[in-house]
Amino acid sequence: MTDNLFQEYALNDSIKLKNRILMAPLTRCMADDDLVPTQQIADYYARRADAGLIISEATIIRPDGQGYPNTPGLYSSAQIEGWQKVTQAVHAKGGKIFAQLWHTGRVAHSHFFGTDVLAPSAIKIEGTVPRMRELVYQTPKAATQDDIKQLVKDYAQAAANAIDAGFDGVEIHGANGYLIDQFLHYASNQRDDDYGKTPENMSRFALDVVDAITNRIGNSKTALRLSPGAYFNLEGNPKDKDVFDYLLPELEKRDLAFLHIGIFDDAMEFDYLGGRASSYVRKHYHKTLVGVGSFSAETGSQAIEENRFDLLAIGRPFIANPDYIEKVRCNKTLTAYSDEILGELI
Repeated sequence: MTDNLFQEYALNDSIKLKNRILMAPLTRCMADDDLVPTQQIADYYARRADAGLIISEATIIRPDGQGYPNTPGLYSSAQIEGWQKVTQAVHAKGGKIFAQLWHTGRVAHSHFFGTDVLAPSAIKIEGTVPRMRELVYQTPKAATQDDIKQLVKDYAQAAANAIDAGFDGVEIHGANGYLIDQFLHYASNQRDDDYGKTPENMSRFALDVVDAITNRIGNSKTALRLSPGAYFNLEGNPKDKDVFDYLLPELEKRDLAFLHIGIFDDAMEFDYLGGRASSYVRKHYHKTLVGVGSFSAETGSQAIEENRFDLLAIGRPFIANPDYIEKVRCNKTLTAYSDEILGELI
């Protein structure tokens, strides 16, 4: 039974979702060479507007945030105009859509923008850029405090640009080993200033970004994605738990639209979190929580029934099934996702 997935859900007084199923952010690399969303992107999201809420693919806040080819931006007038076509298409079908704001930090590559790669500390990750395997990751420059202040301003400006583009709100990408997440884990943050060393300091950048965005567009339109368990582009450290023990109650005070777990598979367990990342967050954060990570409609519905989270984000099945909501509602067979269809518009 999945009836609870089709209940309306009020994020707050201003945003009500028609069901509890979110389309998770899915990097598709379909923007043009100026990182402007295309008509193909507008068609892609419009076909999935039956979701209670679409969270857009990760969208870079400024040029040096780029770590993958043809990922869209939200910093130029052309990009804003491109996104307007997307949001209008989604709204015309009765849907709602948040922009996910992104800076990849040390996972960026200067090939795309020609300047320094910025990160909390000058610690390189191993490997190459996906889809461009000839590009080896570089040693980043440790961001100065002036760099950090500018980054905070640029996140806030990107949020304002998102609203200008017609988005219903924004989700700050603070997960999956990208810039904000890099400040929150000891493996990537070895600073000894106001942004490192202690849980309070390591949480400062994330909270500064949240506060700047909520001051600009309002807390009711602001959400955040977090990965307390390091699992992608990061190594875990038992001390990481202390950072999130501090951060989560601070976020709860800010009354955000929702908090979204960043995890590819919620069955993963982390010793220092005492189990699943979602269970850990639920213990420390008591407002709207979005679960994600290899759930089916049935297992996600059960998790909501058990109060493990409030909303369910579905990822790859939405690529294979633009009509995912209707298929689940009517108990129809889903088309299986495969890597062969990843680059296709369905």
